Formats: sequence, structure tokens, C-alpha cells
Amino acid sequence: MKRRLLAPLAISAALLGCVSTTTGTDINPERKQLLIYSNAEMQRMADNYYRQTLAESRSRGVLDSNTAQVNRVRTVASRLIPHVSLLRQDAAGWDWRVHVITDDTVNAYVMPNAKIVFYSGIIERLNLRDAEIAAIMGHEMAHALREHSREKISRRVATNATFGLATSLFGLGGSGVQALGLAGNLGLTLPHSRFQETEADKIGLELMARAGYNPQAAVTLWQKMEAMQANSDVIRVGFLSTHPTSTNRVKELQAMQGAVKPLYEAARQGR
Repeated sequence: MKRRLLAPLAISAALLGCVSTTTGTDINPERKQLLIYSNAEMQRMADNYYRQTLAESRSRGVLDSNTAQVNRVRTVASRLIPHVSLLRQDAAGWDWRVHVITDDTVNAYVMPNAKIVFYSGIIERLNLRDAEIAAIMGHEMAHALREHSREKISRRVATNATFGLATSLFGLGGSGVQALGLAGNLGLTLPHSRFQETEADKIGLELMARAGYNPQAAVTLWQKMEAMQANSDVIRVGFLSTHPTSTNRVKELQAMQGAVKPLYEAARQGR
């Protein structure tokens, strides 16, 4: 009986939840998304994770301890953030904050609540140029702008309704704790789909190009990632665990260069 009730619920929710989080551009056309998981809950989860990350890093004395690195990353962010409103008007008013954690971990991310975190390991071990930092940041900002984590959880909610997850999330009984645990893993620690990765690559290229960073740096970045992928101890943690490389990624990024190069040239002329 429960399965017969949950299936229509999931289908109805899916139909009602198809929206687009960003405005389409010539480079990145609009795409409808399934967003039935609560944005308020997504933000609450991200806020908790952010507070925990800051508290743990502060207790170890590694939060924003390298002034030069913090200034570099914040300068890149200050150039990218003004362009988010082109894709999503409300994003210009988000509470963007930037931190660098001094740690050998090769990692960087932008939380759904607009908190940007870089680890010194990704800057140092990949010897990143500012444009390559912009490539990572633009890609991660794209995940936040497109609410990819929320979309990922929403799809799991819809496809797993028969297991009781939908009842938990929509207040119809069941274990909310179990649902939140799954949401946490899906939203913050597991890889995005290949489609979402490609979408984030394209949006990230547009953001960095409009900010005056050479989009070709995204190609060199992922070439460095591919070289690092041979080191299995790095793959198990950090950026490569949630953003696995593929043999086609560099080729795809190279193929996108023609579309964003005029934006980069225009930005350079305007600076």
C-alpha cells in the first residue's frame, strides 16, 4: 500500500519541482531541474557544515593563517563574484565568504551557502596560477549557482520514494535522521554527475572569462589533475575524489574555448 501511495507522490513532486535556477546565456542555455528537496534544509545543512569546518580549522590554528594565500584567493573571488548576477540575479546578494585552510589536502569547494573554501594543498601541490585558481573557483561557484547538490538529493528522493525516504523528507513519518544523513553525503561529499560536471565546467569558463582570466587555464588545470591522478593516495581524498577526471574532460574544455574567448578578450580590453 505504501509503495502505491509513494510512487504518485514522487511523480507529482517531480512535475512540480522542475524549474531552472539560473538564467540562460549564449554560452550556457537554461535547463530545467528537479528541485523537490527543501532549499531551507539545504542551507541549514551547509551552515552547520561551514560552522564545523571553521571551528575545527580554527582550533588547529590553520584557518586563514597564510595571509598571502588568503589575499590571492580573495582577490580572485572579488573578480568572479560580480559576474554571478548574469546567471542568477539573487546570487549577487549572497553572503559570499572566502577562506583558506593551511592543510596538505588537495581540495577546494563552494558550499551551497556561498562559502568558498580552498586548502593550501591544492594551491601548492599543483603550483596554481591565479587563472587556475579562478578555474577551480568558477567551477565550484557554478555548482552553487545551479544548486547541483540540491538537485542531486532531489533526484535521489524521487527515485528512492519506495524505500521511505520521501515520507521522511516530506513529513509523512519515518526517520528524518536517516534522510538527513543521506542528504549530507549526497550534498557535500559524493561526486556530482558527469552532466553536472560538464555544466559546471561551462559556467565556470564563462565566469572566469568575464572576470578577465584566460579560460585556457582550465585546460592546464585539468592536465595537472590528470598527472596527479596517478597518485592513488591523493585520489582517495580531496578534490579528485569528488571531481574525478576523465579522458575526455580536457578535450571538452579545449572545445569550449572558442565560445568563451571573446568574453575574455572583451574583459581584457575593459580592464
